[in-house]
Formats: sequence, C-alpha cells, structure tokens
Amino acid sequence: MLKKTFVAAVMATFLFTSCSEAKQDTTATAETEKMEHHEGMAHGEATPASDKVVVETPDYTSVAGPVKEQVATVVNKYLKLKDKLVASNAQQAQEDAKAVVAAAEKVDVTALQGEQKTFAEEKLSEVKQAASDMAETTDLEAQRAQLELLSEATFALTKAFGAANETLYYQHCPMANNDQGAYWLSSNEEIRNPYFGEKMLKCGSTEEVFN
Repeated sequence: MLKKTFVAAVMATFLFTSCSEAKQDTTATAETEKMEHHEGMAHGEATPASDKVVVETPDYTSVAGPVKEQVATVVNKYLKLKDKLVASNAQQAQEDAKAVVAAAEKVDVTALQGEQKTFAEEKLSEVKQAASDMAETTDLEAQRAQLELLSEATFALTKAFGAANETLYYQHCPMANNDQGAYWLSSNEEIRNPYFGEKMLKCGSTEEVFN
C-alpha cells in the first residue's frame, strides 16, 4: 500500500511539472508567434497616399522670423533622441532629451500673434514636458513611454510652421503602448522601431509623409 502511495505521489509530481512546463512553453510560443506576426507584416513597404493626414494642424508657414529655423532645430534634436531609443541606449537618450528641452526653450514665440502663439506655446510645452521626463531617467521603458506625446507635438510644430529641412515620415507601431499603438517621427522611410528596438526593429508602417 505504501509503495502504491509513493508511486502515485511521484506520478502527480511529474504531471504537475509537465503541465507547468507546457504552460510556460505555450506562453513563450504565443509571445513568439505574436512578435513574428507583426514582424511578418508588410511594414513600411507601401507609402501612404500623398493626401493622407494623421496629424491635423493649422497653416502658419507664412510666419516670418526665426521660428521655422528654431523648430527645425528641435526636430533635429528629436531625431537624434529617437535613434538612441531605436538603439536601446537609455544613457545617451537621456542626454539627447536634455538637448531637445534646450532647443525647445530657445524657440522665440514673442513675434507670433493670437492663435499662432497659442498653438506654438501649447506644442512647445508638450515637447518640453515629454523630453524633460525622459531626461530625468535612464529607465528605457520610462523614456519610451514619453515618445508618443513628444512625437505628436514635434510633428505638429513641424507641419504648422513648415519647419522640415527634409522629408519626414510619421510612422506607427500597433504593438506599442500595450497594443494600443503609438507613433514616432523619422527622416528615414525604412522602419526602425524606437518602442522595441532590436526586439521588433521592423514592426510598424509609415502613415503620413511630410515634405
């Protein structure tokens, strides 16, 4: 009787261990399949229609003064920061975030009037808020959590004031932000995902092009 009880206990332990391992394998397989599914999508291969607009902005391209050049500097600093997130380099991303804040603070809106000034101040505030939060940490995921706000505000400023010195691509990853999706701005049409880096480097698509 004791022998039978011992054998039953051994069998129960074996089955529990096997089920636990199977569950872990299933979870890992599901996650791998999920990543492979998104990697296998036609990311960035098709350019969106030229009239497709994701970020709606007013047209302040006729504004005189240094605003365009100053916003263009913000964009350049943003692009360097975004590239550090693609490379998963949190330490350097922190320094580049500080550079974005500094560039945004130098944008002189005193010559702007009415809605132009209100719009610029609002978007610059968002740029400084997101970049400042990035600059306060070397936690990569915390930095990436601020990228959506920073990207939208930077792109809105760029479009409104016609501040692009090159073609810009507004790109989207459906898996970022807990599968809610999130955008980023790039000067390269080829997808290089800053939300996941090398884990899912090509996951995403170009949703809007600004020349």
